[in-house]
Parts: sequence; C-alpha cells; structure tokens
Amino acid sequence: MAATVDSLDAEYDAIARGDHADPFAVLGMHTTGDAIAVRTFQPDAAGVDVVDSGDGKIVMALDRVHPAGLFAGEADGRNNFAYRLQLDIGGEQRRIEDPYRFPPVMDTSETVQIAEGTHPAVWRCLGAHPTELEGVAGVVFAVWAPNARRVSVVGDFNQWDGRRHVMRKRHEAGIWELFIPDVALDALYKYEIKAPNGELLPLKADPVAFHCQASPATSSRVHGILERSWNDATWMADRHRRQAREAPVSIYECHLGSWMRTVEGRYLSYAELAERLIPYVRAMGFTHLELLPVSEHPFDGSWGYQPVGLYAPTSRFGPPATFAGFVDACHQAGIGVILDWVPAHFPRDPHGLAGFDGTPLYEHGDPRRGYHPDWDTLIYDFGRPPVRNFLVSNALYWLETFHIDGLRVDAVASMLYLDYSRGPGQWAPNIHGGNENLEAIAFLQRMNEAVYGRYPDAATLAEESTAWPGVTQPTFADGLGFGYKWNMGWMHDTLSYMRCPPAERCHRHGQLVFSMEYAFSENYLLPLSHDEVVHGKGSLIRKMPGDDKQRFANLRAYYGYMFAHPGKKLLFMGGEFAQEAEWNHDRGLHWDLLDDPRHKGVQTLVGDLNAIYRRLPALHELDCVPEGFEWIESHDWRNAVIAFLRRGHDPDHIVVAVCNFTQVPQHAYRVGVPEAGFYKELLNTDAERYGGSNMGNLGGVMAERVPAHGRPHSLALTLPPLATLLLERQP
Repeated sequence: MAATVDSLDAEYDAIARGDHADPFAVLGMHTTGDAIAVRTFQPDAAGVDVVDSGDGKIVMALDRVHPAGLFAGEADGRNNFAYRLQLDIGGEQRRIEDPYRFPPVMDTSETVQIAEGTHPAVWRCLGAHPTELEGVAGVVFAVWAPNARRVSVVGDFNQWDGRRHVMRKRHEAGIWELFIPDVALDALYKYEIKAPNGELLPLKADPVAFHCQASPATSSRVHGILERSWNDATWMADRHRRQAREAPVSIYECHLGSWMRTVEGRYLSYAELAERLIPYVRAMGFTHLELLPVSEHPFDGSWGYQPVGLYAPTSRFGPPATFAGFVDACHQAGIGVILDWVPAHFPRDPHGLAGFDGTPLYEHGDPRRGYHPDWDTLIYDFGRPPVRNFLVSNALYWLETFHIDGLRVDAVASMLYLDYSRGPGQWAPNIHGGNENLEAIAFLQRMNEAVYGRYPDAATLAEESTAWPGVTQPTFADGLGFGYKWNMGWMHDTLSYMRCPPAERCHRHGQLVFSMEYAFSENYLLPLSHDEVVHGKGSLIRKMPGDDKQRFANLRAYYGYMFAHPGKKLLFMGGEFAQEAEWNHDRGLHWDLLDDPRHKGVQTLVGDLNAIYRRLPALHELDCVPEGFEWIESHDWRNAVIAFLRRGHDPDHIVVAVCNFTQVPQHAYRVGVPEAGFYKELLNTDAERYGGSNMGNLGGVMAERVPAHGRPHSLALTLPPLATLLLERQP
C-alpha cells in the first residue's frame, strides 16, 4: 500500500502561506478514482501516519509534499472511513483527530436565517460551542465575516498559528465554521482574518464569546452557553407583578468595580458581592439593582459603556457561572436585576468589531453615520439585517441565559438623531430629508417587540434625553415600545433648582413644578444617576447650597420630594449616604462617612423613604397616569412651597406631600385637603432621626373644616425649613 505525491503544488503553497480560502477542498480525506487520498498540514511533525479509528491500525504513511509541513498519501481500494492521524513529533508518537475529516456543522436553514437577520438566538450558532461530533469531543467555532478572504481559529491549542485551523466558509451566509477536536474548556482563542485585499488584520476576539480574559488581556475563552439549575422560581413566577407600572420600583444603580473594594484595593468577586451588596440593597429597601454594563470591555475608564464582548459577563469579578449565581442570589432576596445595555456604539479597539473582516461590517460605512464624535467610537449599521439580529439576540441572551429582569438602553437619543452632536455638513439626512435615524428607530422597535414578545414580564428602560414622542408607547401605535423612560428633564430642572441658594429659589419656581406638565406623557422613572456625580459636576451633597447643616437639609428635602413625585425611582450608589466626593471608578465608596451622624441620617432617610414608597399604594400604583396626582399648591413661589396629593386605586387612601425649600419655617401654613380626618405625619425629613432640627407636627394634624385651595377641609401645618413632609389620611 504505497503513498503517492499529489500534483497540487499551488494548493499546497496556499495552505502553507495560510492563504487558502477553502482548505476542505484540499485537506482531509478525498476520493480519487479507486483510491482515497488523505492530506494534512502538520508543521511540527517529522512524519504522519493515518490510523483507522475503528481498529486503531495504521492504514497508510503520508509523504511530506511541502517543506512547510504538508503531508499527503493515497490508499487503493478503500472507501472513506473515520480515521485519526499519528504524528511523529520529536521521536514521540501522538494520535490526534483531523478537523478536516468532519462534515459541515451548522444547518443551512440556520445560516440563512443569520444572513437574513431573522434568527431568534444567534448565540446558539455563533461563538465557540463545546460539543461532540461523530463521537468525538471538541469545540465548534463559528463567526460571521462575509467579506474575509480567509478566517482561522488561533489559540493556545495551536501555537496561535493561523495556518493550522483555517475555517470552512458557508457561502450562503458569510459564516466561517470549524469543528476542532480535543480543545479544552477555558482555552484561549481569537480569529485570524485576512481582509479581501489580503491584508492580515489584528487578531479579533470572538463577537459572540461567552467568556473572555480579564482586562488588559483580550483573548476569548472557550466556554459554551451557561447551563445552571436556578433557585429563583418564586421570583420569576412573581416578576410580572414586581415590574408592572403599578408596582413600586426603586432602583439602586451600581458600578460593581467601585461599590466596595477589599482593604488591598482589589475588586470584590461576584460571590463576594453577593455576600455584601445584596444584603445591603435589601436592608435599604430598594426593589432593584441596576448594574452599569457588565459586558466585557477593555477599558476600565469607560465604566463598561464601550463593550467589546456583548455576550460575556466581564471577567473582572469572576467567570460567567458566578455572575449567574449573583443574579440568582438577588432573586432569592427579592431583588430584581437590570443591566445597562449598550447597542448605540462600540470602541475602535483593534481586537474588537471595528473593520471586523477588513470592511465596515458591524459599523456603518459612512462616517457621518458610523462614527461617534462624542466618544470616538463606531456606530452599528442598524440597517444591516445580521447586525440588527446580533444586537436583538444579545438582548434576549441576557434575559434567557442569566434571568436578567430588565435592560436599560444607554444613549438612546444618540441613536435616534442623525445630527446628534454633529454640525452642518457632518451628517446626512434620511430618505425623507429629516434628521431621524429610521434604521435605528426600526431596530429599537424590533428589540422591544422581541423582548416583550418572549418575556412579557421583563422591562426595558430608555435613557432618552430629548422630547422624542412615544418612547414608551407600543410599537403598533408608532412608539418605540419601551417599558419606562428616564425623566432627564425632571433631573436637570430640579438639580438646577436645588443648586440655587434658597433665597433665590422664588425666581426659579418653574423649574420645580414644570415636570408635572408632562409627567404622564411617558412611563417615567426619576433618575439621579452616575452621570450627575462625575466629570467635575460634584456629588449630590456638594451641589446643595449653604453651610453643612443647610446642605444636608436640602438633600434630605430633595429626596423626600423625589419619592413623593410621580415616577419610579433611581439613585446611584453613594447618594444614599451623601458621599462628599465625586464618584471615582478606581476606588470604593467612602463607607467611613457613615461614622458621621449626618451621613448616617441621610442613609436612614433613604431606607425609610423606600419603605414608605413600597408600603403605600398611593405613592406608586398610579405613578404613570394623571389620576394618581393632584396639585394642592403649585404657585407659592414667594415661599418656595409646593403641596400635592398622591392617590392609588383606593379613593379613600390619600397621601399629602408638602415641601418647603427655603430656610424660613412656616407656622400654621394652611394646606387644603379633600377629606376630613387625621393626617398622620409619616415622614419629616427634618426629623432628628435623619439629622434634622426635629421641627414638625407632633405626629400628625387633624383636618379642620376651613376651606383652602378649593377644598372643604385643610391642615394647619408647621413646615420645617428645607424639609419635605409626607402625611397619610387615616381611615
């Protein structure tokens, strides 16, 4: 049985250079007349034999047909059979499986769906998937790179040599795939890609990697889709009630890398965060945690908002299984988990999506639409079906694989407008001549339809800073389809008002009350987010005017107003105890401040506000409809006093909120109420418990039959300086 040399010199040269676009046409086993031929590229081997996988016997010895390490041979009178390769490396014999003996892996219907942008879960096809094929364990690698001349898998299992594992191209979809036997879990890998012009690109991380090296390293890791036995059935069964428009939703926004660090300054792991963060959030009474992006990102200073690995929880705090354990623990503690999600843009890091196959593939090819001047990032091509499908699938991936309860979509305004942060000549109008990004609008609508179609009890939240209409309207009514919208107008107006010295607030009264002109045009959430305590803006407590006593009183009054105002709530970490310094992502919060009674008092107040907000339906049931709110006094600009009613479904349940934003106490200040009865003082932000002067109403006030504010009864209240009162009518 003699081996013969093939006359395929040009093909061998291309294989040896790593420049062959279809290695399966050359390598592996092929029928040649009445014989079978086997060819393999093994640059480290001195010799190669072909072994029958069935009986383990050597069938043929291969000849070296190219000095770079190509071996070939023929055997007469045999049909194709399963085989292994026996390599002579340094005098030692080693048997391996040949990747080029295996058939295509992906079903054609799936590859076509990915090309068309209609696949419901691209993560089940693309990426690196440990599997068993024809009884052989290995990993299936698959990546979308339609314009590449050649794509190879490189990793620590093949000396990062792009010639060894060139992939098969599925021409119907532009997907490259390869089953590589015996690759271990956690192996490092990337893709080596040749551009259409033959240029060898920087090694690319897998866009659908499920696990990555921790920064500053940039390789992907073989992991596979997470499988877990969850212990959150009670939470998941009740999630629809906990996230509905009528539910109390109070969110603690958190950056995991800087909430708390060890004494040595290292990150807490997901497991350590579960032990410390979750009990804290629960004790404070928040209903949800919102995490700044946990998708893998190369630069700490981006806070996660410039992700490269959209399908991989960041390795900074541990592997994916421990992140899933963190979410599971949150749910068992009755806390929902919302992720900040970034489909608006991505960084230009060479190992990422930028110019992925040597062309503008994920990004829009026109820099007027594909480049973001604010962040020096690239913008997805929302009109390209596979790109849109990649992003929609990613949203579903987090909800399905990690039981995430909601996605807060970052920088929505930057997606909606073609002229966002661009001057004349720097943007191109849409087909109708307008500045709306029609492709981005369609993408957001499709994303929300997909999320709510599959997970109706989940939530999507839009960080949208303009007056774009219908952000939380359903898509069938031409809305974007979000569940909630951040009320950025309320945040900016009220913070501007609170910065103003109390004596001057009479001139800015409109900033305080204007939010009620549009409060029910969307399903709003009131955010005091991370963006307001960085980049020289100062912490919340530092924004407050006056001496220390007045600053703390101002902040307490502001929090009281926030929790009484219609809308769900969000507070960034550190704000709950009035951290003095701006947030710094490189260190933990200043927990030592809690030794100061003033800071401890603010923390106690936020906990009490959460408890009252959650307990009283009048403060949350009708958050998103006008029936839940009624002005009592909105025109007393001279005294900087406002008063309003909050109601729930029970018409007899009334909560009265009164805010005094000056340093002047008001005695016997009359506030009209619709019903007689005793109005219990539920909360007074000036209470000694919170660090205040303890001026108040001795537990409550009986309504008098004295008309005021167009109502038949009224309360004669003592309004402490710089304080908010919440009073509940007792049955």
